[in-house]
Parts: sequence; C-alpha cells; structure tokens
Amino acid sequence: MAEPTAAQRPTRGAKLRAGAPYHPRLGDLATDTAKGGTIGVVVATPSDTSPSYHLRTPGGGEEWSAPADGTTLRPVPVRTTHVTPTQSDALYDHRAQQTALMVILHREDGGTEQSVLILTPGQVELYRAQLDLIIEQRAQAIAQAPREPRW
Repeated sequence: MAEPTAAQRPTRGAKLRAGAPYHPRLGDLATDTAKGGTIGVVVATPSDTSPSYHLRTPGGGEEWSAPADGTTLRPVPVRTTHVTPTQSDALYDHRAQQTALMVILHREDGGTEQSVLILTPGQVELYRAQLDLIIEQRAQAIAQAPREPRW
C-alpha cells in the first residue's frame, strides 16, 4: 500500500471520535455509507487531479466516487471467528447485578483482542446448568471409552 499523503496523516493531538472521517489509502478496503454500506477498494485518493475518493467493488466492476473529506467512508472490520475465556477469575458486581468474564476475541486475520463478557445472574445460572450437563456427558464418555492394555 502507498505511503499516506500529508492530507491522510493524523494531525498532532487529533483524537479519533465517533463519526470521525476515515481517510483510507490507495488499495484499502472501505465501506461507503452513502452507498448503503457497499464495500469497495480505493483506486484513487483525493489529489490535485482527483477531487474525491474513487472506489471499485472488489474483483472489478462498478466504480464510484466518495467525498474527499471521507465522511461517508468507514474501515471494513475484521470478522471475529471465535471467543475463548482467559485464565482470570470472573468478577461479580453486586451493585450492577452482573458478572464480568475476561475473554479473548480471535479474528479472521489471526489477530486477537481482549474483551469482557458481561452476564446477568439469569445467564450465569443458565450457563452453569448447561456446563454441568457437558461435564456429565464428558465423564460418561471417558468412562465408556475403551482402555488400552498396560503391558
């Protein structure tokens, strides 16, 4: 991918906030909210010769323009494939009446991110009952498994 131009580099002290314009680079994937969330590859960035972003559907096809200020563009999120709990203890907050369990989100691109799973007391009871059944089924499967002879 190309190096960011001066217009694309973050301003010193600038903060990312909700609704902040996204300034993708050449070759990046972007979602265009003005086109109903259509995903496109950036094939041209705003410059002296092009007053707007130009995007094309991945694999070729329709091309369209998006405003140079990036207000309708959003990054394409990487999908989460699965979630695993961490080795830390769950915490119960009696004031909020909820349990917090640290988890790791596993992304499609191989990346991971730590997050928190929040459960209500009813959800904790439901999952406890389900986990008790799974533990019982596992114990039965182990008891019924053929054993290797020890010589």
